[in-house]
Amino acid sequence: MILSRILEEKLGSLYRAGGRIVGGVYLGRGQEAFSAAAGNNLRYGKDIYGPLIRDQAGRLAYGEPILDAMRTYLGVVTGPMRGRDGNIHRGRPKEGCMAMISHLGSLLSVVAGALFARRLRGTLGDSVGATSIGDGGTSTGAFHEGLNMASVEKLPMVISIANNQFAYSTPTSRQYACEDLVDRAIGYGVDGHSVDGTDLLACVATFRTAFARARAGHGPQLVVGKLLRLGGHGEHDDASYIPDSAKHKHEARDCIEVAKRQAVELGWATEADFRNWEEDARRDVDAAQAIASKEPTPDPYRETWHALSTSELVEGQHG
Repeated sequence: MILSRILEEKLGSLYRAGGRIVGGVYLGRGQEAFSAAAGNNLRYGKDIYGPLIRDQAGRLAYGEPILDAMRTYLGVVTGPMRGRDGNIHRGRPKEGCMAMISHLGSLLSVVAGALFARRLRGTLGDSVGATSIGDGGTSTGAFHEGLNMASVEKLPMVISIANNQFAYSTPTSRQYACEDLVDRAIGYGVDGHSVDGTDLLACVATFRTAFARARAGHGPQLVVGKLLRLGGHGEHDDASYIPDSAKHKHEARDCIEVAKRQAVELGWATEADFRNWEEDARRDVDAAQAIASKEPTPDPYRETWHALSTSELVEGQHG
């Protein structure tokens, strides 16, 4: 969580400086506990993960290298997307880390399809899949189709819904009519779990249960976390539509500060430990930036821009 916060602060400053990061920057401030608790249950290279734009903490907990993030945001050829894709659309599908799709809800079908493919090949084993979505994304047709397929096939999958109170600028009161998004789980025949997304210990316990049930054959698990994103939709957005009253509610707590208090009270860490971890994180982030900043961006005159990996399928190719 600390590493994610410091990495994203660096990315935000690079974006605001102008020119170094092309495209949008979307930060997970306030969502780190919910995201990291999910990613911590996944094994890099064995399980399948389809993170969303505010899942940097989950990516790091899953095992994504800091350099993958920094290289993609800076658009260099050494990154996983070779500088060819948007800075948030990164992944390593061969290792099970799916590249994010901006069309919200689409990753449910991607992760469900990858799990189903493993089942057909007889390689599913104890693999589990996970993806995330925001409250607004649950209103899309892709969300319904993906979750319906996962439910019918009883796929070992955990879907995180970060109910951050706003779908961009649209409040939840205009997004859904049910009392709680977790109520939707029963309609799909899946287990539903609701958790305080600002409470790390509660998130860890809830996701541990959800992933255990998914691995044990109980089908998809829907986990809804109640929280508030502590900023705009992206760094381009001033969040002026969020009323001041919302910023003083329980959901607006900074999950990292809550986690620090919990750790100190339980005797798991000291204030000195936190200072050391933050210093280590800053060194790691600065080192990643120093490496990526010296690496080349794509050369349009030397790159082979094949959209398809099989040349025979490329339009205009013959023989």
